[in-house]
Amino acid sequence: MTDSDLFDTVLTEDARPKGARKKQKKEDAWKPEAPRDPFVMLNSLPETKQQEIQRALHLFSIGPSLPKTLQQARTHTYRFWDSQPVPKLGDSFVTHGPIVEREGSVRKEPYSLPSGFSWDTLDLSSPTVMNELCTLLNENYADEDDNTIACDFSQEYLQWALQPPNWLPQWNCGVRVHSNNKLVGFIAALPADVRVHETEKRMAQVKFLCVHKRLRLKRMTPVLIRELTRRVNQQGLSQAVYSAGIVLPTPLSSCRYWHRPLSPRKLTEASYQGLRQNMNLQRALKFYRLPETTKTPGLRPLTGADVVGVHSLLQAKLSKFHLSSVMSLQEVEHWLLPREHVIDTYVVEGAAGTVTDVVSFYSVSSRLLNHPVHTGLRAAHLLYVAGTGTDPADLMEDTLVLAKSKGFDIFCAFDVMDHKSFFENLKFNIMNKSVHYYLYNWMCPKMSPDKVGVVFPS
Repeated sequence: MTDSDLFDTVLTEDARPKGARKKQKKEDAWKPEAPRDPFVMLNSLPETKQQEIQRALHLFSIGPSLPKTLQQARTHTYRFWDSQPVPKLGDSFVTHGPIVEREGSVRKEPYSLPSGFSWDTLDLSSPTVMNELCTLLNENYADEDDNTIACDFSQEYLQWALQPPNWLPQWNCGVRVHSNNKLVGFIAALPADVRVHETEKRMAQVKFLCVHKRLRLKRMTPVLIRELTRRVNQQGLSQAVYSAGIVLPTPLSSCRYWHRPLSPRKLTEASYQGLRQNMNLQRALKFYRLPETTKTPGLRPLTGADVVGVHSLLQAKLSKFHLSSVMSLQEVEHWLLPREHVIDTYVVEGAAGTVTDVVSFYSVSSRLLNHPVHTGLRAAHLLYVAGTGTDPADLMEDTLVLAKSKGFDIFCAFDVMDHKSFFENLKFNIMNKSVHYYLYNWMCPKMSPDKVGVVFPS
C-alpha cells in the first residue's frame, strides 16, 4: 500500500459516520464511489484526528529511522557510507591528510537516476525556481519526530544561504519528475576555505540535502551525494565539510543545541519541546524576563564601513580553533551585513571610533502545524560573537534583548567555540538535540566542541 492509498483509506474510514458504514457498503456494492479530495476531507476532521493521521503518515513516509546517537550508530549498517572515503566508526587518527588521493580523470556523465526522474541544475536567479525550492524544503526538510512543526524558508533566506561570493550554479543539483517536472530532490554545495588544525584547504561545504518524503525508500540520497561529488571533483576539489543531526561515519566533533526562551508564554502555548518541565507559566515569565533596553555603550547595527574591522576581529577569534572558516572581506560582507528577516549583526564602536566587538545571528522560521492559536515560531541562531572590549556575557545579554525586540521567540546556539562561558548565566537550556560535524576524504584527530569555530546556517 502506498502513502496515498493509506492516506485515502484512513480518511475514508474516519470521515464516515459509524452508523452509515454498513448501509453505505450495501448501497455502493454495485455502484463505484466518486473520487474524493483527501485534503478537503482532512481539513473537515477535528484537529486531534488531523494530527493523528499526520503522525501516522509521517511514520510511514520516512522509512527506517537513522541513528541520532553513537550507540545507535554502532548497530546500524551504512551501505553507502562504507563505500565512501570517510573514517569508519571507531577509527582514530593521529595523522592529517586525504583518505584517498584524487584520481586523474573525473566521470563526465551524470549518475543514473531511477526511471522517471531527471537531473536539473537549478537556476537560483529565477523566482519560480526559488519558489519550487522553498516548497520542497518547507514540506520535506528536517522533519521533527512528532510532525507538529515544519521549516518555513523564504526565498530571501535561501538566496543568502546559497549565493555567497564565488558560488557555482552547477553545484545546485535538483531532481525532477519527468511526467510533471515536479522538484523532488535537492543538494547544494559552496566553495569554502577551511582550516583544519594547521592545514588550510579549499573544500565544498555541503548544504540542504533534501529528498521528498515519498521517495526516501528509493535510495535517491546516495545518488544525489555521488552526483554532487562528481561535480565538485570536476572543479579540482576532493574534500568536503558538512554537518547533520544524525550520526554518520564518522563525526569529527559532536555538539549540542542550547536555547534561551524569549517568549515563554508563546512557547508554553505551543508546547515547545525543551522548556523546563518543573516551571509553570508565571514562574517562567519571571525567570526569563529581560531588560527593556541594552546597556553596552556604542552598540549599533553593522554597516559596510565596519566590514574591515569585523574581518580582523573574526580572523583573530577563529584562528584559535581546530576547525574554522577562512573568510575573505567579501564573504564577511555577504554573511554578516544585515538583511531583514535573514541576518542581524551588531558591533560595538569604541571611544576611538574603532569596532571592538561583533555579534551576529540568523533567522530560522518554522510553521506550527494545526495549532489553534499560533501559526509559527521565529528562532534566532547565533552565528558569531567576537571582540576585545566587552564582556561576552554582557554582549550576549544585549543580543537577547535585541532579538526579543525584533519578535524572535527563542534564541539558539551550539556549544561550539567559547559559547558555554555565557550559557548558564544567561539561562540557556540544553536541548536533546545534537549536530555532528564531518569531513569527506580527510583524516585528522577528533576534536571537542569548544575547538570547533564554525557554524553552518541551514
